[in-house]
Amino acid sequence: MPRMPAPPPFEPARERLIAAMTDALRRRGLHGIGLTELLQAAQAPKGVMYHHFPGGKTELAVAAIDQVVVRMTAGLDKLLATTPDPLQAMRRWIAGATARLQDTGFEAGCPLATVALESRPEDQALREALARAFERVRERIAQGLVNAGLPAERALGLAALIVAAYEGGLLQSRVAHSVEPIQRATDTLLALLASPSSNALQEPSP
Repeated sequence: MPRMPAPPPFEPARERLIAAMTDALRRRGLHGIGLTELLQAAQAPKGVMYHHFPGGKTELAVAAIDQVVVRMTAGLDKLLATTPDPLQAMRRWIAGATARLQDTGFEAGCPLATVALESRPEDQALREALARAFERVRERIAQGLVNAGLPAERALGLAALIVAAYEGGLLQSRVAHSVEPIQRATDTLLALLASPSSNALQEPSP
């Protein structure tokens, strides 16, 4: 199994720990990496980790999830602000994630889905962090659709559908070692939403 890339050594220890955990979540999930290997990747001793994250791996994973969502929503905001057509913005968003997956040899997927699949009922803090994460992403997409003139309730439904296609497509592409599953899902979904007969981006008639 390939070694995780080490974060830049000049970053503060807290950021190195979060970066190492984020990479671990993308590639192996929370339970796929031991604490010793994680600390080696972060170039941080155990005492430093517990200083910043008294709850250990779980608290560090929650911090990593929160930071991933900050980056995801910032990227969405930028795309939605610079791309007049929200569906085209979604295409660019999914294409970016697809390219990142392909660049890692289909090894590093979305950490949200990876952790969600392995979470257990007793992992309350993780599950709450994931729920918040998915909700924030859906809200960002829905807001972009509302700004394009879609009613709020329909926008939330379409946002949930887009996120489902994004996460499910990445998972299938990672398993297949091929971009075909997510590209097919993206092309089909966005073509349906853009079709005049679907009225997806139009307000319903009174």
